[in-house]
Amino acid sequence: MNLLILFHSSGGHVATLADAIAMGCEGQGVDARLRNPPALDGRETDYLTVTKDELRSCGGLALGSPTRFGQMATPLKAFFETTSDLWLSGELIDKPAGVFGASSSLHGGNEAVLLGMTLPLLHHGMLVTGVPYTDPGLAQDHGGVTPYGPSLVENSGNHPHPHEIASAKALGARLAKLIKALA
Repeated sequence: MNLLILFHSSGGHVATLADAIAMGCEGQGVDARLRNPPALDGRETDYLTVTKDELRSCGGLALGSPTRFGQMATPLKAFFETTSDLWLSGELIDKPAGVFGASSSLHGGNEAVLLGMTLPLLHHGMLVTGVPYTDPGLAQDHGGVTPYGPSLVENSGNHPHPHEIASAKALGARLAKLIKALA
């Protein structure tokens, strides 16, 4: 059983959340596989590049992106545009999924990108989960924790708030629990 953590990160903050989601899986009996979408500009990525076979065989998915004018990054969108065969065959139906992201400014589109990333997941029939209101980070007046998924606002030199990291770990643990329950 594995959780595929598929993300694009240009400034490192989305990768930080991805690592925290992976930590949330630890000890749950579910392996975390961190992957990047294929690069469209020919650059090397810091993580292995995802394959459709990895998406097909995953037990669940965490999808992460920085905001690009309120939308997911193009490499992720381009990858999902190659998954029509998985949609036609229904191979992702009933697999749990969650989303996470970051923006470079306050009001930079965090909630919009999180909601937008759920669209291909819902079309694939995945079971989308978020961060429940039992997460203490949702009651804080700072950071990017939302019920739609963990997120943060990245400013030059800042570090993710502990509530943002805790929220990402909680999403990883929640997805691992769902993967095991649905296996």
